[in-house]
Amino acid sequence: MNIPLSSYPRIVIIGGGFGGISLAKKLREKEVQVVLLDKNNYHTFQPLLYQVSTGGLEPDSIAYPLRKVLIGYENFYFRLAAVNEVDPNKKIIYTNIGELTYDYLVVATGAETNFFGNTEIEKNAMAMKSIPQSLNLRSLILENFEQALLTDDYHERDALMNFVIVGGGPTGVELAGALAEIKKGILPKDYPDLDTRRAQINLIQSGDRLLDGFSDRASKKAEDFLEELGVQVWKGVRVTGYNGKTVTTKTDLVFESAAVVWAAGVMGANIKGLDSEELIVRGNRIKVNEFNQVIDFPDIFAIGDIACMFSEDNPRGHPMVAQPAIQQGRLLGDNLINLIENRPMEPFQYKDKGSMATVGRNKAVCDIGRYRFQGVFAWFVWMFVHLFFLIGFRNRMVVFINWVYNYVKFDREARLIIRPYKRDYSQFKD
Repeated sequence: MNIPLSSYPRIVIIGGGFGGISLAKKLREKEVQVVLLDKNNYHTFQPLLYQVSTGGLEPDSIAYPLRKVLIGYENFYFRLAAVNEVDPNKKIIYTNIGELTYDYLVVATGAETNFFGNTEIEKNAMAMKSIPQSLNLRSLILENFEQALLTDDYHERDALMNFVIVGGGPTGVELAGALAEIKKGILPKDYPDLDTRRAQINLIQSGDRLLDGFSDRASKKAEDFLEELGVQVWKGVRVTGYNGKTVTTKTDLVFESAAVVWAAGVMGANIKGLDSEELIVRGNRIKVNEFNQVIDFPDIFAIGDIACMFSEDNPRGHPMVAQPAIQQGRLLGDNLINLIENRPMEPFQYKDKGSMATVGRNKAVCDIGRYRFQGVFAWFVWMFVHLFFLIGFRNRMVVFINWVYNYVKFDREARLIIRPYKRDYSQFKD
C-alpha cells in the first residue's frame, strides 16, 4: 500500500461514512498515523439517496471526495481499497491492493440491504444503499415509462407503471412520497400520450404502522400525507417473493410490477475475520462494549451501523442512523488518544436528537425530544437539518438551489437515463 513507517501508533479506519469521517476529523493534529480505507473515493450522504433515485438531485451533490476531507491533515493517508479480511491475532488487514498492519483498527463499514435470506427477492428487487444503486433505480423508473409507451397491452402497461416499495421506514416513506409527486406533477407533462393516471405507488409494511420508532402521531400523520398524495398503503402484509414480475405475499394479495424497491431492512456490512459467532449479534452487527471496543479484542473498535452496543436503555443496540455513528466517531477520537497515553476512556452515551422524515412538498414529520410537529414547519426543519449535515459548502448550495428550483417550478431536472439499467421486459408480455 506504500504507507510509510512511523514512530506514531497507526490507526486504520475502514469506511468513509459518517462515523469514519467524524473519527478522522477528531484525530487531526494528534500524534498518530491515520490510514483511511474505502472502496469508494467519496463519502455518500445516504439520507438523500432517494432524491437521486427520483431525479431531484444529481449524485455529485450528495457525494464528497474523501481526499478533500483529509486535505491539510498531517500523517493522514487514504487508499482506495476493498477490505477482504482482517486477522485480529496477527493485526493484519488484507485488501485487494495489499496487506497492512495496524496498532489500532476501527471498523466503520456501515450497513447494507438485508434481504433476510430471500435470494429471489435479492436477485430481482432494487436496493437503494449506494449511489450506483440509486442511479440504477432512476434509470429503471424512467425506462419503465418509456417502455409503457411502446406497448398496446393494458396488462403490461399497468405492470410497467406499478411501483411497489417494501418497507415502511423513513426510506420507504420518503421514496413513496417522491414517486407520488412525480406522478402528479411531472409525468403528465413528460408523457402526454400516456395515461399516467393509471400509475400506482404501493407501499407495503409488514407491521401495523409506518415509521416504527417514531411517535404514534407522526406515524399516523405520515400515512395521511401519503394517502393524500395517492399512495396505496398496505399494512400487516409480509412479502414472500418477487420473481421479477409478480410480488407474492403471505396473504392473498398479489402485485404485478416491473419495479420493486426493497427498503425493508438493513444489516451490518461485516468483514471476514470479524464474523465469528462470538462477535456477531442480530442484524450481522459486531458486539462492542461501552467504549466501542470489540469484545475480546481491545485494539479493535467498531462504530456506527456495524456496531451493536447493548445497554439497559438500548437492549437492541443503538438505531442504525447517522447520529450514533457521528457521536461514536467523535468520542472514539478522544478515547483512542486516552488509550495510547494510558488514561481512562470515557463510556459512550448516546444523545438522541430526534427523528424526522419528509413525505413530500410541505409535508414532513418530526419527533424532537418532547416536541411533535408535522406539516410545513416540520418540512423546513427537515431541510435545514439535512443541509447542515451535508459535507462541503458547494454541496449545500447545489442542494439548496435544486430544492428551491424544484419547489418553484414543481420539476425535477435530473430525470436522465445516463446509464441504462438492463431489464428483460419480455416476461411482461402475454
